[in-house]
Amino acid sequence: MFPADRPRRLRSTPAMRALVRETRVDASQLVLPMFVAEGLDAPRPIASMPGVVQHTRDSAKAAYAEAAELGLGGVMLFGVPEHKDAVGSGAVDPAGILNLAIADARAEVGDATLVMADLCLDEFTDHGHCGVLDARGRVDNDATLEIYAHMGVVQAEAGAHVVGPSGMMDGQVAAIREALDAAGHLDTVILAYAAKYASAFYGPFREAVDSSLQGDRRTYQQDPANAREAVREALLDLAEGADIVMVKPALSYLDLIADVRREADVPVAAYNVSGEYSMVEAAAAQGWIDRERAIDESVLSIRRAGADIVLTYWAAEIARRLRG
Repeated sequence: MFPADRPRRLRSTPAMRALVRETRVDASQLVLPMFVAEGLDAPRPIASMPGVVQHTRDSAKAAYAEAAELGLGGVMLFGVPEHKDAVGSGAVDPAGILNLAIADARAEVGDATLVMADLCLDEFTDHGHCGVLDARGRVDNDATLEIYAHMGVVQAEAGAHVVGPSGMMDGQVAAIREALDAAGHLDTVILAYAAKYASAFYGPFREAVDSSLQGDRRTYQQDPANAREAVREALLDLAEGADIVMVKPALSYLDLIADVRREADVPVAAYNVSGEYSMVEAAAAQGWIDRERAIDESVLSIRRAGADIVLTYWAAEIARRLRG
């Protein structure tokens, strides 16, 4: 009358659990998103993201070096300019803050870790949208593609190993790939934000990049109700030449990470976004959850769903703990 199958045997000790563990997190699978701001004398804390700052160029250099020393897979850079305009001209200026940060990072780490750059206009436009606007105030997809193509080349010339088009413009990967190849940047990797949803979990990020957003992005980012569309978007990006595809956000879209993983024959990334980070930090600050366990469980769940790469603001902290 006793059970023949006893799965608890494989949970009996820490050593046994470690031996049979199906999913693991390694520092090399983690990418640290970073914000580098123009015109700061010292790093500026981001109130809605405890522990995260807008870096100066100098303070960022130490973070790049630490990322390489910890064995992180890379850093994903976002620029925060002092001045914005309707067409986001700072994005294609070699002396713009993001391109200077890329050059700083590459000079600091060489090839020891990957220098990745967000390829989007939202941080640089005075209206806060990811593309330029037409006469009716709508995001002009095809006019934006021309700027994205230019932006990709400028980022590659600054030293980016990886460019990350995140604006969800139709055809963005093809436009950037064609421009990169024409400029001789054949080895520059495109990490496509293939399935990026119009999510409520981006709120703290808006503070981090001093967003000027007017309205919302629902006409180009995906509807949270749609799942099949994520696979379609990923397959379109693959056909256009994406080297890596990403799902964003991660925790509310674990099913879509799994769906994309099944269909894609390239590495799949997922972005553990600002709101997901801030919820854990806020609950932990109240003593409601075990902070480190919640962090580890969150990132492990993203890996378990099928993500090969996880962008997370906890990347450096997790890497330090993995070292023991």
